[in-house]
Amino acid sequence: MRRPSTLVGVLLLVLTLISCGPWRVWSWSSSLCKQKNLEVRPHSVSITEFGAVGDGVTLNTKAFQNAIFYLNSFADKGGAKLFVPAGRWLTGSFDLISHLTLWLDKDAVILGSTNPSDWPVVDPLPSYGHGRELPGGRHKSLIYGQDLTDVVITGNNGTIDGILISNLTFLDSPFWNIHPVYCSQVTVKKVKILAPLDSPNTDGIDPDSSDNVCIEDCYISTGDDLIAIKSGWDEYGIEFGRPSTNIVINRLTGKTAVSAGIAIGSEMSGGVSEVHVQDIRFFDSYDAIRIKTSPGRGGYVRNVFVSNMTLENVNTAIRFTGLYGEHPDDKYDPNALPIIEKITIKDVIGQNIKRAGLLEGIQGDNFVNICLSNIILNVSSSYPWNCSYIQGYSDSVSPEACKPLKERIFPEHCSDCYYLSNQLQSSKNQTRAGQISGCIRS
Repeated sequence: MRRPSTLVGVLLLVLTLISCGPWRVWSWSSSLCKQKNLEVRPHSVSITEFGAVGDGVTLNTKAFQNAIFYLNSFADKGGAKLFVPAGRWLTGSFDLISHLTLWLDKDAVILGSTNPSDWPVVDPLPSYGHGRELPGGRHKSLIYGQDLTDVVITGNNGTIDGILISNLTFLDSPFWNIHPVYCSQVTVKKVKILAPLDSPNTDGIDPDSSDNVCIEDCYISTGDDLIAIKSGWDEYGIEFGRPSTNIVINRLTGKTAVSAGIAIGSEMSGGVSEVHVQDIRFFDSYDAIRIKTSPGRGGYVRNVFVSNMTLENVNTAIRFTGLYGEHPDDKYDPNALPIIEKITIKDVIGQNIKRAGLLEGIQGDNFVNICLSNIILNVSSSYPWNCSYIQGYSDSVSPEACKPLKERIFPEHCSDCYYLSNQLQSSKNQTRAGQISGCIRS
């Protein structure tokens, strides 16, 4: 924990799930965000059956731990549900199990204890080296799990084959709110995440070395990145080698006063690819879309597609930072240069934007095939674009893009840009599917 503030909410979740399931490789399709309903859990208990008291004062850590220990006996019998009724349930860290639904009733509040002894310290993540949050370790999350599959955390009784977090509010986390790491098949849907706009490191949702992740219909307002896609830190992330791939983000709304609406990095040493973002609204924010990396990171960011974005009162619409710095230690290889390529951003409108783009690559390591299309921004700065060490194309961009991006996306450049095929577009956009300035692919 960074700060000793009270952790309050319908559910506060700083979720660290390790090896959530088999490392399956899915064929990339529009069905990623479609939920698969399973049978209702045949076994259910209430937290009150294990002595929990929802008065906001009684510590219920043992009650949560004992209840989940009991429910573990039903893991191979169709799974189980732990019901949390209305009340204020104070607790320290507790572990989840596979085939479990943690179901919060209306007006149920899980409160994280402010006593440091209720937050055990565990080993750092192997892809981060000495640790990102705490040198040599990390505090266990309030709700924690390792080697899990088929976990549901929700306020409605529904499940999918994987991990589902839905219909909940997360309030005043001391660090990253939802952090699925080394996971497959994750859905975060219809959640609200709130933290003070001046609270550092309170990222909303951070898919980390995870694949097949769907984030949709969420509202996030925090003091850091609303969504940050990660995959390990410098030499540790390179060695661990687990990328984040097949990430879908739909219908996200929010604000952040000092960071980005959607960020990739800065820890991206295992690689990030196949990121599809659409129907986004950011307001009263610092950056909208940002890629953060540095010499020493290695890894790659490629095949990113952002479309249908509305911005209001945003400092910088598009920002790439090639010299972000922040290394875990001095053992990194400064010659491990990241590959940033095939980033497409299209169909963007913005009002009261200070700067259209600040795109800074790395000398000797240009960011390439950056493609911008149909972007109209009302910009107040006399110098709307500032670009260095990048290469790409643009079409129908106002204010006119910087010189390295001024070449238009004619058909001969179609293969240089990343864009979606017809089956990946939402139905309302099918008439324009797969098109960027005349580039059409079925």
